[in-house]
Amino acid sequence: MTDDLAARIAALMPRAKADLAALVAIPSVADPRQYPPERCREAAEWVAAAFTEAGLRDVHLAETPDGSHAVIGHRPPPPGAPTVLLYCHYDVQPPLDDDAWTSPPFELTERDGRWYGRGAADCKGNVVMHLTALRALGDDVPVGLKFVAEGSEEQGTGGLEDYVRAHPDELHADVLLICDTGNAAVGVPTATTTLRGVANVVLTVSTLAGDLHSGMFGGPAPDALAALIRILDSLRGPDGATRIDGLDADAVWEGVGYDEQQFRADAGVLDGVGLTGSGTVADRLWARPAVTVLGIDCAPVVGSAAAVPATARARISLRVPPGTDSGAAREALTAHLKAAAPWGARVEVEPEQIGSPFRAATDGPAYAALDKAAQQVYGKPLAFLGQGGSIPLCNVLADAYPGSEIVLMGVEEPRCLIHAPNESVDPAEIEHMAHVEALFLRHYAAARP
Repeated sequence: MTDDLAARIAALMPRAKADLAALVAIPSVADPRQYPPERCREAAEWVAAAFTEAGLRDVHLAETPDGSHAVIGHRPPPPGAPTVLLYCHYDVQPPLDDDAWTSPPFELTERDGRWYGRGAADCKGNVVMHLTALRALGDDVPVGLKFVAEGSEEQGTGGLEDYVRAHPDELHADVLLICDTGNAAVGVPTATTTLRGVANVVLTVSTLAGDLHSGMFGGPAPDALAALIRILDSLRGPDGATRIDGLDADAVWEGVGYDEQQFRADAGVLDGVGLTGSGTVADRLWARPAVTVLGIDCAPVVGSAAAVPATARARISLRVPPGTDSGAAREALTAHLKAAAPWGARVEVEPEQIGSPFRAATDGPAYAALDKAAQQVYGKPLAFLGQGGSIPLCNVLADAYPGSEIVLMGVEEPRCLIHAPNESVDPAEIEHMAHVEALFLRHYAAARP
């Protein structure tokens, strides 16, 4: 029966490619400042139609408090069977730099055995993985299913999190498959067991009533951009490690490691450029805080004037490891930024997105069933890794459904370059992870009393 399932999934791969091409072609960036919101609704309607055709019932668009739309549907369980929630999101990151793409970002392009396009992996590849698994199973689905596809995950506006809090029974299931992560490498089946939280702020530095001619006033006039640069530089130690007063930056990762040379290759680190921080790569990625300056508002090089800047702004993201409270981390970051201001510069710190770290319990029947499925498909046991990214929904689901198992898995792996130009997915991962998911549903149904 397993071989028959594998054959069905292999036969479905041309359709999977067509599905992914159709989805990638919809620029579903959930930011109306960049793309028309109608395109997100178009993607939501595509997902609703596809999963209706795949056998789910009452598939509909539910408006969430942030104005986005979640696609929600279900399939009733056979008598006595458990229920599994399938999660994904259909919104994507913006392309960022169109000129950095070697093929159009919203056109699925095959190259060197991979499929390229914005969202090909994160997370439309996981949408297609779910579809392929369900189509392969057909009417032989041994569990109940609940399905949700989020519409604003990449913007971090918390729409689905707020929806779950207001509708606690709608997405309740025995196990929640959060398919927005992936494998440690192609061919290595992996469940993500920890996530870093996030705490974002916008820092504004002001020093003058207005910009001044740099020839007439430069020197004694306090430069807001120079002050901003000094503040931002204070967030890192001499080795480049994040150093924020009040935050532990020396924790150690106890799980599977991440080879440094492999990380350099996966991250595209240029020859001769060193990694920042100390400790193992896994320590720095999964066990310690990490600060990133996401953007700076100041005069652009082209068109800049000979002027001393009066104000400058930066958007700062702090990734928070498990064991650290994100609210406390944001308070520490805010206090550090204010204390680091030179020359009495005025500093305003505006809080933005916040999300808690997450740690999954891995000793339940869902993980045993997933390991069995992974060994059948990949010929090796399931690996457990951390992830440096954040999925705030996981903590909301854990609070809402304390008795449910939460599993993070999917088709993404380091070569996908999610969130960057030239995002891609390995179609073999869609095929194999769809097979794992279908087998998991069978094994989990059999394992439940």
